[in-house]
Amino acid sequence: QVQLVESGGGLVQPGGSLRLSCAASGIVFSLNVMHWYRQAPGKERELVARITSSGSTDYADSVKGRFTISRDNAKNTVYLQMNSLKPEDTAVYLCNSRRQFSYWGQGTQVTVSS
Repeated sequence: QVQLVESGGGLVQPGGSLRLSCAASGIVFSLNVMHWYRQAPGKERELVARITSSGSTDYADSVKGRFTISRDNAKNTVYLQMNSLKPEDTAVYLCNSRRQFSYWGQGTQVTVSS
């Protein structure tokens, strides 16, 4: 059974930082492209960052220079380091793995507010 379990969300002030984690099981993690998406209330789901099996990364323009995606294949975990957070980054952040099939985690809430 495939499981993606996100953690690390919470409430942070503008300008602050958070590190999200997504622990995967039931997949050959090292062969999967891993993604972080986010969805804010009333908005469409948005791709935030992606990391391929070889470690190549892509980012949404809105987070370039502030967010960093990384992976640890030994721990079957993908991370999203989020710095200089803004109120508009508030959303549920979801982990996604993709190879032959696509799997989703349950999401973790990130709230940026003073």
